[in-house]
Amino acid sequence: MSELQRLDVHHAPALLRFEQENRAYFARSVPDRGDDYFVEFAARHAALLAEQATGHCHFHVLVDDDGTVVGRFNLVDVADGSAELGYRVAERATGRGVAQDGVRRICELARDEYGLRRLVASAARANPASLAVLRRTGFTEAGEVLLSGQPGLRHVRDLHAEPAVYIGS
Repeated sequence: MSELQRLDVHHAPALLRFEQENRAYFARSVPDRGDDYFVEFAARHAALLAEQATGHCHFHVLVDDDGTVVGRFNLVDVADGSAELGYRVAERATGRGVAQDGVRRICELARDEYGLRRLVASAARANPASLAVLRRTGFTEAGEVLLSGQPGLRHVRDLHAEPAVYIGS
């Protein structure tokens, strides 16, 4: 059983491994982080933890029983009861409901622990799996956006409303 954990200093090695192992997979649907991301990973990780300490963001990792990171679920730009949700899941964990489960968990955490009322999330039109996860977890389409120059859809979720039951693939 996987556990959603708040990002901490001890996650750095497993998180770096997650990003390295899935780099090519992620680059198929989102812009590549670039070589500097990996070269400067330790400093970047420390900066994320410092930013998290301000309360303006909440970073999480989904960790398997063996300590392997299988996903990231982040809440950024926290303000006025709202935040932007971003997530990514390891290629080996796709097709098993991991993303959907992680998004459900982060929505509950956002509401119950962080006092948020609304989340916003965007996904590229070229990423139908991510769009399906958002629909299945109670997000509703709120318009079109450009994501690194690519067409995407913006979604919102009221965390105090019951999510709609989604039937379909």
